[in-house]
This record gives sequence, structure tokens and C-alpha cells, in this order.
Amino acid sequence: MRAAPVCPRCFTPLQPSRALPTGWRCAVHGDVFPLQPPHRPTPEALRSLCERSDVPVWLPWPLPAEDWMVSGFAEVEDADGRVRASVVALSGPSVNYGPGDMLVVAEETGIGLGAAYAGLPGPDPGPGFGQGTAQLKVDVMGHPTALWFVDGAADRAVYAGEALGNWLWMIAWPADSGCLIALGRFSLRDLRDNDQEFDLPFGVLSPRLGEERPDGSE
Repeated sequence: MRAAPVCPRCFTPLQPSRALPTGWRCAVHGDVFPLQPPHRPTPEALRSLCERSDVPVWLPWPLPAEDWMVSGFAEVEDADGRVRASVVALSGPSVNYGPGDMLVVAEETGIGLGAAYAGLPGPDPGPGFGQGTAQLKVDVMGHPTALWFVDGAADRAVYAGEALGNWLWMIAWPADSGCLIALGRFSLRDLRDNDQEFDLPFGVLSPRLGEERPDGSE
């Protein structure tokens, strides 16, 4: 049996509530869509996510570096089972030769999942975001898309922007692995599209998809 869903903003357990539109209540954040337990990286899990998602399912392709693999998926669902936030996890060697992880999040405004993974109170990047020149650009389906550095928790590198009308977050651990984002010249593909068939290397489930609290504690 899979674990119970949690709040996408603070990763704490939810209480079911028929009185709320989402069907779930967080003791801190009130009415929220639930973050479902993560899925292990399999073709079947990816297919299910893509079929149910109303937001992009972003994959950097080629992957960030040699020996990196797809290491799991997660989603925030509404009461009808439609996906309002998607997460693709990647794992591989970091620049300092230890383990590295990256989460690519697409979400509707106000969900708060990207901010939670970034170590921010959320639900979005915060005041002043997007002012000034963007630190980098990624290719999103053939279009250059601006990403700004976000000052999140100290142990990770965080970049955020907007793509196809949704928030786009790229979050890397450890912080030094942020150079993979900054220098990677990524091309992001929406795996929902029919022409996005790749022979993906699947690894083990990323620990970053678990119930990690915004302050980094377990």
C-alpha cells in the first residue's frame, strides 16, 4: 500500500475533508491539492503521469551529464485525478564526485511544490522575482526561456521561470551541481507530446522526492 498524500507546501500529512473543493486540508495551509507519494522510475509510471497531466512533464534532453538517469516522478493531483504539478527527478554524479540530484517541476500558480523543494515558504518564488536580467536561458520546445536564480536553502541550487503558462523550477543538490543547470544549455522536452519518445535510462528512486521538509529536515 502506498503512503498517504501530503501537503505540497510543507510535506506534512493531510486530513481528508469532503467540505473542501480539493478534498484535503493541511493544518498549516488549509485547502490544498495533495502531493501523492512518489513513483519509482518506470515506463508505466511515466506513461500514467503524462496521460493525466494538465501541466508539462519536463525532461532535459540530453540528460545533464554522462551517467545521469531518470530517478522517479511525483505529482500533485486535483479531486478528479488530474495532475496540477509534475516532477521529474534525475540523479547522477555531482561535480564534486558525490551523488547529485535534480528535480524539474512544472506547476500551476499557487500550488507551492517548487518553492517547498527549493526550501522557501512559497507558494511561489517570492517578492522581486523576475526583476533584472535573467541568469540563464533554457530551450523550451525550440524557444529560449528565461530562468532566474532563486535564493533557496543553502544546500541546493534553485532556478525558476515560466513556461507554457506554468511555473518552471530546476533544483539541484548539492549546491555545486547548480553549474549543471547554469552551464548545461538544456533543451527541455514535454514528455506529453507524441513525438517525445526516448530510450530513457532509469535508475533507483531519488530520495529528494520523499517527504523532505523545506528546512531540510526529515
